[in-house]
Amino acid sequence: MRLDAATERKLLDGAAACEWQEKTLERFSDILILIRDTGMRNERELYRVRIENIDWQLRVIFVPDSKTENGRRSVPMSDRVFDLLKRRCGARKIGWVFPSKRSEAGHLTTIAKRSQEARKQAGLSDDLVLYCGRHDYGTRVLKRTGNLKAVMLAMGHKDVKTAMQYQHPELEIVRAAINEGEIATALP
Repeated sequence: MRLDAATERKLLDGAAACEWQEKTLERFSDILILIRDTGMRNERELYRVRIENIDWQLRVIFVPDSKTENGRRSVPMSDRVFDLLKRRCGARKIGWVFPSKRSEAGHLTTIAKRSQEARKQAGLSDDLVLYCGRHDYGTRVLKRTGNLKAVMLAMGHKDVKTAMQYQHPELEIVRAAINEGEIATALP
């Protein structure tokens, strides 16, 4: 299941229809954008982002703890992630990006129920979960760059087999490559 731009819009519209508090809607929107634009694992990485792990000059987020050893990485920020984090962090220099007084950990640990509410309001499949944003990220980055190694580094993958799940061969790309070869060999 892809969490593409159209699905993002539907989820945001669904969330708006839930009549949540403004702060809750903003947090949901921010998390949705961050998952789609960073490919970070939501509960293990994204909810645990600390301000001191954001390099504003290099425009990267350092992930110090992840599911795997290769998960320790720097994740590039899109323009909208940079702007979103600047707004969310404000003048704060340390602390959680998503603090939570309800959590013993001190940071947000889940928004699964909110995600389910938004998905239901939007009329989207139960198969759609926020983690689908990670898959969409890998698919988009690989499609636009053609660079599997870059995708592996950005997503914290060590194994090519894991990264290959984002490879969706498109026949038009193959056809264009073949045609270019034919033209090159047909020329005198």
